[in-house]
Amino acid sequence: MEFAPRITRLPRPYDPDQGAEARAQIPDLTGALADLIEGTAGCSPYLATLIAQEADWLPVALHDPEGAVSDIFADLRLQSPEHLGDALRKAKRQVALITGLADLAGVWPLEMVTQVLTDLADLAVDLSIKAMIGAEIRRGKLPGVTPDDVDTAGGMVALAMGKMGAGELNYSSDIDLICLFDETRFSAEDYHEARASFVRATRRMSAMLSDRASGGYVFRTDLRLRPDPAVTPVCMAMAGAEAYYESLGRTWERAAYIKARACAGDLKAGERFLETLRPFVWRKHLDFAAIEDAHNMRLRIREHKGLGGRLNLNGHNMKLGQGGIREIEFFTQTRQIIAGGRDPDLRVRGTVDGLAKLAEKGWVPAEAATLLTDHYRHHREVEHRLQMLRDAQTHALPTSDTEFDRLACFMGTDADTLKNDLRTRLNEVHSVIEQFFAPEAGEADSAVHDDLDDDVIRRWPSYPALRSARAVQIFNRLKPDILSRLAETAHPHEALRAFDGFLAGLPAGVQVFSLFEANPQLIDLLVDIVGTAPALAGYLSQNAGVFDAVIGGDFFAPWPGRDALERELRDRLATEADYERKLDAARRWRKEWHFRIGVHHLRGLTDADGAGAHYADLAGAVIAGIWPEVISHFAEKHGSPPGRGAVVLGMGSLGAEKLNAGSDLDLIVIYDAAGVDQSDGRRPLSARLYYARLTQAMITALTAPMAEGRLYEVDMRLRPSGNQGPVATGWASFQEYQRNEAWVWEHLALTRARVITGDAALATEVEAFRVALLAEKGDPARVLIEVAEMRDRIAAAKRPEGPWDTKLGKGRQQEIELLAQAANLMAGGAGRDVASGLAAGVAIGWLDDADRTALTTAYRLCWQVLQAARLLSDKPLDPAQVGEGGAGFVIRETGLDSPGPLLEALETTTGKAAAIIDSALARQPRGM
Repeated sequence: MEFAPRITRLPRPYDPDQGAEARAQIPDLTGALADLIEGTAGCSPYLATLIAQEADWLPVALHDPEGAVSDIFADLRLQSPEHLGDALRKAKRQVALITGLADLAGVWPLEMVTQVLTDLADLAVDLSIKAMIGAEIRRGKLPGVTPDDVDTAGGMVALAMGKMGAGELNYSSDIDLICLFDETRFSAEDYHEARASFVRATRRMSAMLSDRASGGYVFRTDLRLRPDPAVTPVCMAMAGAEAYYESLGRTWERAAYIKARACAGDLKAGERFLETLRPFVWRKHLDFAAIEDAHNMRLRIREHKGLGGRLNLNGHNMKLGQGGIREIEFFTQTRQIIAGGRDPDLRVRGTVDGLAKLAEKGWVPAEAATLLTDHYRHHREVEHRLQMLRDAQTHALPTSDTEFDRLACFMGTDADTLKNDLRTRLNEVHSVIEQFFAPEAGEADSAVHDDLDDDVIRRWPSYPALRSARAVQIFNRLKPDILSRLAETAHPHEALRAFDGFLAGLPAGVQVFSLFEANPQLIDLLVDIVGTAPALAGYLSQNAGVFDAVIGGDFFAPWPGRDALERELRDRLATEADYERKLDAARRWRKEWHFRIGVHHLRGLTDADGAGAHYADLAGAVIAGIWPEVISHFAEKHGSPPGRGAVVLGMGSLGAEKLNAGSDLDLIVIYDAAGVDQSDGRRPLSARLYYARLTQAMITALTAPMAEGRLYEVDMRLRPSGNQGPVATGWASFQEYQRNEAWVWEHLALTRARVITGDAALATEVEAFRVALLAEKGDPARVLIEVAEMRDRIAAAKRPEGPWDTKLGKGRQQEIELLAQAANLMAGGAGRDVASGLAAGVAIGWLDDADRTALTTAYRLCWQVLQAARLLSDKPLDPAQVGEGGAGFVIRETGLDSPGPLLEALETTTGKAAAIIDSALARQPRGM
């Protein structure tokens, strides 16, 4: 059967981004009305009927479709409650006709069509809710609410879900709503009466929209997406809904809330509710377990609807079937759920917008996003044509040749071309989606067990990570690949034991195993780590969330520097409203970057010096990021810092910007109250007490063990008077103490002091004072005597833990650092690192060039061994304990062949350094 003429499109489609003048040049629909009517009559009796019913109004409306829709909406807003139902049905009929013809003629693109239909749904829901709430108020059934509250529907809100939430309604869509009310607007005594009133209003609103009358219907309304719909009322209290999602919410509900939008009633209350659900929808860690949840959901839908098997176009469901609309939506939403908790840019509602953002951020290949976007838009167009045929909510392709010809006519093509195009598109979508949701299972275990200890492998099922059937299922798919990679390492038995330690310490497995399955490159990284640094593998088992950073796209990029780190942390903290959540967010962020530094060092992407500087940058960024948050939180109760504020000084290795993987932080806080006696908060404190407690709050923020662990251990003993002095020192007192009371060791400590964060002007003054003071306090006679005594005291109090302890002992790292500090102090130098100190020693004639070279060689070797050892363990290096992989890492770092020559080099170089230090402390600088 032929349907002619076919639907043809106007030459210049509507572009919503064009200006008014450009849009005025677009031909309106009136010129094509005759062709449209003739083509539509043969394809869609339903549209032909509507055209006949609106014959007088239609020519004027089609001259300006946008204006006609605006007029319809404006007229609706003027309707009285008693006439609202008829007006809504008429508006639906007219808007459906306009959008259908504008779509068929190509005047409006898909996005314009779906948005206009969604706008009508929003308005219809809003007006009907307010009409029903107004009736409840007039009858006195909604306690404590007046007619003035109708504009906010008395605290009731409708959340648009699914396609309505995303602005993607079909031509004949039903609408999915979740109706809630703000229970905080009612007393406990009025709660039940209010709830009953909101339930009545919701049912009547749904009936007004859904029930058929002489003028048709408005929108079929579905209220079943609410929590546990079999037992909950159609309108729930927000607190009850929130409690449900926090305790029982499932992955599909998280996905549903990606598109959720407050569309009617009390919009502000709805937006507040959606904000409370943000942690439920958008998890703080990458959530790859959502992949299997979504895949299982797809399979259940196919099984329930009988949509499995080979592709057959006759009756194929374009929404739920293979390669259909829902598959693309699932793919997009699942990827958004995985990464949206870490990247707010991915939190968009529309499917096309979601694919674009995922491609932009590297979560989906650009070519896949382009293909899926094109097919999604075409699928939706086919869906619209199917529904336009008879105003039926159908997604099934025709089952007869006659009906396929009719659909092809509506699509402006012939049946054979349409079928070939559909088959290609559906298969391409299915191929992309299956690669994502159903990765191939691993090969049988037996092929990779030969070189590994089966006794170790057999105990894995008893571990906590493998308690659930789901975890076992995912791990069994991974296991062959993991065993194969372990068997290919240089030391497979050692690597297996380390992996066993990782697996044994893993408290749960589903999320981590899902992460590995979706990102096989992480298995390589884990095998590399367990084969080299078992202690780091143990850390990973308790902090597996740090793997999230690896797949963020720039994990192996060059080091960004402290400024970039500060900006990133500041942005991360800004997304958290609660103080404790900010502190936990900082802990997660720090763990990820700390792990990154370790991996870069382990893989040779940076050396010991680079890693030391990076750890210092990270610590500085954390302090700079946390300090203003601590002040802000403290000020809520006690007011703003009195006077000019304070600065935080980094001392020791932090000041010298040379930390290792296990370093704690030496800090001093200096404040300047500038004559202000006390703070101005609701619980004011004297200036001295204010800054003491503020400093203690900062220490707590850094050191407190929270859900995400602690940030750093902190040592404040380098402050004036040590443990006997106040934790925060006034600026004037600090200057007085350093000029007149400080010991030589305190001046030595100042050679490495560096302002990390705080008031900029005060920071400048502190640094200027430090430089001037060091220039005054370097009397060689006094310095050399006290340094020699300090050296002896340290040697007596802290014995080295064997020959591999490169920090303590004669001629080792700590002694060389002490010598460099003494040289800087005697020279009045402002440098903080060992290199500048040794150079200052040469400049004042205390050391010669040969001394500096020997000391530098010994220090570099000690530092390389220490930095590597701290990454492998929290104890001094012991090659027998760190395994062959760990020993190999140390050897590579130092450039020597094996542990034997390394130990010999250590003893030789540090022996020379010890002799130089002995000699230096016994003589005066010649150039002073």
